[in-house]
Amino acid sequence: MTQSSSAGRGAAVRFPPPLIFLIWTLAGVGIHYGVARAPVPVERMISIGVGALIVAIGIGTVASARVHFTRTGQSPIPWKPSPELILQGPYRFTRNPMYVGVTLIQIGLGVALNNLWIALFALLALLTVHFVAVLPEERYLTERFGDRYTSYLTQVRRYL
Repeated sequence: MTQSSSAGRGAAVRFPPPLIFLIWTLAGVGIHYGVARAPVPVERMISIGVGALIVAIGIGTVASARVHFTRTGQSPIPWKPSPELILQGPYRFTRNPMYVGVTLIQIGLGVALNNLWIALFALLALLTVHFVAVLPEERYLTERFGDRYTSYLTQVRRYL
């Protein structure tokens, strides 16, 4: 497809990525309270502090990425069209700052809530999002922006 034919639609993402993180977080809660508790193996006050710090970093990452979407008049909803590439802010360091940020939020919640399952399931949530959203988004952006996006792929890591 040419750039103009892909301009009217977004990526072929069929399930909202934030719900994937929510589902895995709830799975962690369910397993922790229904099957086997898995506390974080550090002093409770330390886990609360470290968890809160990780959550704050995640929120900051998501918020910064969201600001860049708002400034360019775009929607972060992956199935909506992307009129332009965002290459500033956190997008200089990771191609997926929102997903990295939400992963950090989930890890931080797990640590702060003393539930290792939630923290561990953040990696499964990101893996799920990788296949459900990231790969379709990358295909769409490659089709939509061509060489400009493929050049960006070589310069910036997917996650960290």
